[in-house]
Amino acid sequence: MKNIETLFTKLPQKYKAGAVKAAKTFYFSLDEEKWTVTLDPAMCRVEPGKTVEKADVVLKTSADLFLKMWNGEYTPGMGDFLAGRIKSNDPQALKTFIAAFE
Repeated sequence: MKNIETLFTKLPQKYKAGAVKAAKTFYFSLDEEKWTVTLDPAMCRVEPGKTVEKADVVLKTSADLFLKMWNGEYTPGMGDFLAGRIKSNDPQALKTFIAAFE
């Protein structure tokens, strides 16, 4: 994927039902792009902007770095979090998120 909007709008079709056991909300702040994604056992709902008061998982990074991670061109390490290139309240949940679409 080369475009954040395209990536997020195609997520519902790529979601593997049953990939999560309970509903979880993810908020992505990627430069100017803001997206809210809710995964539950049956479906994936994607909404532009921040549509929840408090997401279960928050990820803030650059759109470019996110695309590289999504496309498998970059694997984040602890240094990315320590240096502030990637900010998240639950880095482990991000692995669950990506696995739900592989």
